[in-house]
Amino acid sequence: MPRSDFPSAPETLHPSLWLASQLAHSAARCVDTGFAALSAQLPGGGWPTGALVDLLLQQPGSGEMRLLGPALARLPKLPIVLLQPPHPPQALALAALGLAPSQLIWLRSGGSGDALWAAENVLRSGSCAALLFWHNHARGDALRRLHLAAQGGDTLFCMLRPLASAQDASPAPLRLSLRPAAGGIDIGFVKRRGPQRDAPLFLPLTPSSVLQRHASLDRPLLAPASARSVLPELVG
Repeated sequence: MPRSDFPSAPETLHPSLWLASQLAHSAARCVDTGFAALSAQLPGGGWPTGALVDLLLQQPGSGEMRLLGPALARLPKLPIVLLQPPHPPQALALAALGLAPSQLIWLRSGGSGDALWAAENVLRSGSCAALLFWHNHARGDALRRLHLAAQGGDTLFCMLRPLASAQDASPAPLRLSLRPAAGGIDIGFVKRRGPQRDAPLFLPLTPSSVLQRHASLDRPLLAPASARSVLPELVG
């Protein structure tokens, strides 16, 4: 068939098709990142919900919560689950991001298997606005199970893993590397539905010390809960 006979827009053939030179038109719901420069680089103009998003960290505390904060604050006022964070969540800083401590659930588990089980059940329940899951190593079959579970709902699901995991395959349609930089964060585009971008995107972030100074001092601190004890009540 002559080239001129093909539709000018590949999405007219199927919504999952796009030109390699352009960002895909996401059929999934997206949440605005709150950063115009970043949203302009993402298919659909934001963080996709109902899918696995892979955030690959040079080190924990690279600015991932400040990066996700504006989107988390835009979500429905349902629970936001923090599963296996490497450090105790700072309620004051989270409150300054617009996240009520009463909305946040900090879950710990007895091991990798329990953590993966908890994540899958949270996603399948559809009862939470977001799940942030810190995990050092997950096999490909476990990632596929989680991505499939996420596709059944609209939860914003981010796995936060070591930067070395960028070498491994992942079903995530969006994979970003996060490296701390002076005054902000450098974001690398490991995988996206669109053209390859080799240069990182520098994104200025409000220093965490400033957030804490502006946070209300009467916020209660979060306490961890066992995934096995909380999930039956959380997922109904």
